[in-house]
Amino acid sequence: MRRISTLFAALLLLAATLPGIAHAAAALSSRTHLFYYPWYGNSSGTYRHWQQGGHTPPDDLGANFYPVLGPYDSGDFSGAVEQHMRWIEQSGAGVIVYSWWGQGSYEDGLAAGVLEAAARHGIRVAWHLEPYGGRTAASTVSDIDYLLSRYGSSPAFYREGGRGAFYVFESLRITDWTPLDQVRSSAIVLAQTTDTSKVAHFGGMYTYDAIAGATAPGWREAGAYCEANGLVWAPSVGPGYVDDRAVPGNTTPTLGRDNGATYDREWQNALSAQADWVSVTSFNEWHEGSVIEPARSSPPGSGYETFVGAYGTSGAASETAYLDRTRYWTTQLASLR
Repeated sequence: MRRISTLFAALLLLAATLPGIAHAAAALSSRTHLFYYPWYGNSSGTYRHWQQGGHTPPDDLGANFYPVLGPYDSGDFSGAVEQHMRWIEQSGAGVIVYSWWGQGSYEDGLAAGVLEAAARHGIRVAWHLEPYGGRTAASTVSDIDYLLSRYGSSPAFYREGGRGAFYVFESLRITDWTPLDQVRSSAIVLAQTTDTSKVAHFGGMYTYDAIAGATAPGWREAGAYCEANGLVWAPSVGPGYVDDRAVPGNTTPTLGRDNGATYDREWQNALSAQADWVSVTSFNEWHEGSVIEPARSSPPGSGYETFVGAYGTSGAASETAYLDRTRYWTTQLASLR
């Protein structure tokens, strides 16, 4: 789909080779998108999401890793969210994909604050349309119109070729997406699938699943189809997956990080599959252990995993190892097109 200039690729390469100097100055890449979760709460000792799986914050969380920031509040715009944006800058990613659960939802109420924080750092915001109760193709069109109207004037609102970007999670729950034709001129809407027979009326495809990214089933075929049909191909990569603490007794397979080798393999799969955008699962989905947000090397309590050893790092360098590796792979992505 898009072609990136040689100059832009060279600037990103310079940033990757001089990480201590170039992070703040280098251009961020609009081709790397990080799935971002604004559903956490910590207000007056009342927690939201961190207690998932029957846990008792602040030391006992529904996550296999423990955040450097502790169990933060997604509405802490000057604190946690501001730090998130600094870390996202460090990663080189220019776009976050905001998990959104419908008009008037908790996450909708925090969107303006996150957009303001993102704008201060030159980061753009796309939208992850989640499967709230009663969602239909028609309500999705209404949601897209609402997001464009309510937040479209923000300088952080991401557009590609003048159109906003909307990822539809679990899009296969709905069989007829004909209503999407109404927003074709204003929105690029991505289906979560590699089945090319399921993307009529969509503007692209993505995968989300970090476990599948390790083997990339159907990725090359999906990339070729998107290239031939003028669609956006945004396969999803992740550093690993583990949800044992958040979902006790769950039988979902885990995917080990292998000190960063898993993340590298998934990025290689995405680049080999002619990705237009690479969507990263995730910046901060702590329940599923797919995070690149810094996790503590020595967390309180017991039973938490750490990033120690990732890419040969230890201590504070391990905490941010996946941010730095994302910048490296973002540079590789830019150099291909």
